[in-house]
Amino acid sequence: MTDLTLRIALVGNPNTGKTALFNRLTGSRQKVANYAGVTVDRKIGFSSTPRGRRVCLLDLPGTYSLASRSADEAVTAAILQGRHHEEPTPQAIVFVMDATNLRLHLRLLLEIRQLGLPVVVALNMVDQAVRRGVHIDVNRLSRRLGMPVIETVAVRRDGAARLLAQLDEDMPPPGDLAAPPDLHHEVRAIMSETVRQSASTMTWDDKIDRWALHPLFGPMILATVMFLSFQTVYAVGRPITGAIGDAMAWLGDNVTTWIGVGPLAGLIADGVCAGLGSLLGFLPQILALFFILLVLEESGYLPRAAFLLDRVMVAVGLSGRAFIPLLSSFACAIPSITGARSIPDRRDRLVAILVAPLMTCAARLPVYTLLIGAFIPQRSVGIFNLQGVVLFALYAAGILGGMTVAMIGKILRRHGDDTALLMELPSYRLPKWRDIGLTLWERAWVFLRRLTGVMLALSIVMWGIANFPAAPVDAARPAIESSFAGMLGLAMQPLFAPLGFNWQITLALIPAFAARESAVTTLATIYSVADGADSQLGSMLAANLAMPTALALMVWFAFAPQCMSTLAVIRRETGDWRVVLLSFAYMFVLAYGAAFATYQLALRWL
Repeated sequence: MTDLTLRIALVGNPNTGKTALFNRLTGSRQKVANYAGVTVDRKIGFSSTPRGRRVCLLDLPGTYSLASRSADEAVTAAILQGRHHEEPTPQAIVFVMDATNLRLHLRLLLEIRQLGLPVVVALNMVDQAVRRGVHIDVNRLSRRLGMPVIETVAVRRDGAARLLAQLDEDMPPPGDLAAPPDLHHEVRAIMSETVRQSASTMTWDDKIDRWALHPLFGPMILATVMFLSFQTVYAVGRPITGAIGDAMAWLGDNVTTWIGVGPLAGLIADGVCAGLGSLLGFLPQILALFFILLVLEESGYLPRAAFLLDRVMVAVGLSGRAFIPLLSSFACAIPSITGARSIPDRRDRLVAILVAPLMTCAARLPVYTLLIGAFIPQRSVGIFNLQGVVLFALYAAGILGGMTVAMIGKILRRHGDDTALLMELPSYRLPKWRDIGLTLWERAWVFLRRLTGVMLALSIVMWGIANFPAAPVDAARPAIESSFAGMLGLAMQPLFAPLGFNWQITLALIPAFAARESAVTTLATIYSVADGADSQLGSMLAANLAMPTALALMVWFAFAPQCMSTLAVIRRETGDWRVVLLSFAYMFVLAYGAAFATYQLALRWL
């Protein structure tokens, strides 16, 4: 970096579109690393102004105040105040504000103005502000703050052009550096002078919140929304899943006809079609669940859910700030664990990290839908579908398990301080269907990419060890039991026999440690090789497993030890192998105990 390069820090509250603006300005010219000693991301990118001025942009973690508490906020404050040993003090600041909600952002901006650095305000999401009836007098706001205010729309191709042009101009530091005697009073004064908001929009939000945030009806509405969501997963996804399963079964049947009997036909039919085909069939349910979560997020309802559950979370020993990270665990535990950085207290953060893998991630959904479809009859319970009820119960079991672990952590915690959730509720809005469609496509592409990468490799490996070595000619047992797969499964089966697991299920638990959903491909490959059957995997399992075993297996996966990737992220975030071992050990014991109890009770009752 030469002296002619302008070093600029992008600063703002979380969820202002700051990172989207950073990506718009830098494109692919960026790199991400971690600051030494902490797990806070260090994102640097480069851009050029219309006059050719080279700009180095540093995307700092979102913060609400320079009086930092969390690790992310501490890094931001240290860099802006010139106290960071790795990063030089920026020459200027681009402060990103959400135009739809200025009140919270102005307080931080007034703090930053006192640093004496040149500041340019990027008033982001101005298009959404107009649609919501928020009118901002940009010129008056600029004069009132003593710094340039530029309107931006980070999601548009030309949404940052005016900001880049502004960076070509001279940027003197703000004139008045005196701290206002009362920041909140100053914010209210600025808002009253520069912002007008449609009363109808505010009234509409208030009317909805009277019911959505009601102490009695609010939790009932939330429970109903989540319950209906799981009903929808089955109602929408199951017909498509059946069609995909039939297509893959047809393809597997014809492979032998086209190629002829032999190892190649067996590899394609039993290894690829049976293994990957069974997993591919569950993509519709996964996308249906993601679609529902995205609609709830885009509509502005999820922050209301966080508000409703905050008191419960604090009561069981979880920080109120943990709700949003834990919510992302329903997609994957990894972003949830990294999101726990926003929790200031170290012990609260550790509890959130240990609890996150118990939330039901999307990788468990193929296993659940496979077992529920095979063993739970498709009949109505009142107005609800029994299969959807069971799926909801499995999700609830993970949540209750997490609450129990959090309560134990609260009892063992040395202090009794609780950190409540502080957040502003966004306005209700109609989801952007284009954005939801793009996100679903990205999710589907990631799923398919894993399917053709890790899962394809696992399917081929499982087919290989299930076929070799060949059984002796005079063998009395099934041929597959003489294979490497049979030997390994039979050697481990005594450990899991009290749970009702046969050697095939025991074997499937091994690759599930690499990726939960790989248990489906393993079972499909093993049973296809063993039975030479053309039927779908669900039918094979229903013919080979008893109901108590199936229920125990569902419960096992509700609490099962996390995948290797999750353990690696826990190690990176905590820097302590003891936490990794604790996480794996307590979940193994919990899963084993819960599956054992389920199996024994089901044997007696069923």
